[in-house]
Amino acid sequence: MQIKTMAEYFAEGEMPEVLFWVGCAGSIDQRSQKITRAFAEILTRTGTKFAVLGKEEACTGDPARRAGNEFLFQMMAYNNIQVLNGYGVKKIVTACPHCFNTLKNEYPELGGHYEVMHHTTFLQGLINEGRIKMKEGGTFKGKKITYHDSCYIGRANGIYEAPRAVLEALDAELVEMKRCGSRGLCCGAGGAQMFKEEEKGTTRVNFERGREAVETGAEIIASNCPFCMTMLTDGVKETGKEDSVKVLDLAELIARDMQE
Repeated sequence: MQIKTMAEYFAEGEMPEVLFWVGCAGSIDQRSQKITRAFAEILTRTGTKFAVLGKEEACTGDPARRAGNEFLFQMMAYNNIQVLNGYGVKKIVTACPHCFNTLKNEYPELGGHYEVMHHTTFLQGLINEGRIKMKEGGTFKGKKITYHDSCYIGRANGIYEAPRAVLEALDAELVEMKRCGSRGLCCGAGGAQMFKEEEKGTTRVNFERGREAVETGAEIIASNCPFCMTMLTDGVKETGKEDSVKVLDLAELIARDMQE
């Protein structure tokens, strides 16, 4: 895929429609790289003029702040803000709720003011504008899909309708878990828990959530976050249903059934 960087656009005196912030997981984690590719494919096929920062992109600092290292967070944030402001970036889209929340809600106090969108909202916009058209009788028609509300998209930012509207475009049957929407259960990775051992308890949070998802009878668990993706995949494995229940990101679902 030939994806231009902000540096290349800048050298040509142009500005893309949107900057795609890939994030650490989307860059480094093999499973999350598939989500990055799927979303970039959608942007390319819809004719969206977009760029990435490439090697100039660094971690937003979210895990450092959640783990209590405020100094490291601010250092990372200032570096990123310098790069973004240097290019005059106005609009950012990211497939990671953690990056989304940090860029949108925590960078402004440090001088980083941008219009930040999560890819679920961006995809909904492309569908509403008619730039994404789905195939008739696609792969997911009539299939049961359950949707997991990630904490930073759901409770932290109140985005519940956009992801469900994206799923509607698939013509699938949405089956909700008992704990969904504002009452959704965390996957167990938030607050930098992804990077440490959990405290002792009777079960793991992701095993609990995996069971809830499998009990809906859904064939597909739709996710919108690379951390949730990892936790839910492990949760499904714990139930022994990994062959019959797949965990997929919204971008992967849309990319699979888009009209050419």
